[in-house]
Amino acid sequence: MEEALRKAEEKGLDLVEISPNANPPVCKIMDYGKYRFEQKKKEKEAKKKQKVQVVKEIKFRVNIENHDYQTKIKHIREFIQEGDKVKIWIWFRGRENIHPEIGEKLANKIIEDLSDIAMVEKPPVKEGRNMLFTLVPKQEKK
Repeated sequence: MEEALRKAEEKGLDLVEISPNANPPVCKIMDYGKYRFEQKKKEKEAKKKQKVQVVKEIKFRVNIENHDYQTKIKHIREFIQEGDKVKIWIWFRGRENIHPEIGEKLANKIIEDLSDIAMVEKPPVKEGRNMLFTLVPKQEKK
């Protein structure tokens, strides 16, 4: 160990312990500052390539008009093409609450209209006054 330290000092480098549990311990002579700098640089590059998936939310009413529906579908399409998840709420009010089949019909229509670019991550579920489901971008085969 002393001999390795001496050699490292002669070269003006550091003695870095690679595997302390081995018998004898494994060490490497290197410039530790430069090594740390390169590690941080690699981590930064990996972070740049990383895509954080954002969850966007869109609310629909059960009796939505066609133009409003098309506008919201267009927005969902943009979000999915950007690589974001989309959580869709179908909102029931008053007497609409006793007709969940209308909400299911709307949910199926949304899923069908976006089936070319999106797939269902979480299927439509009615919770209280809302029905919600999640769409995610389709994975392209490489």
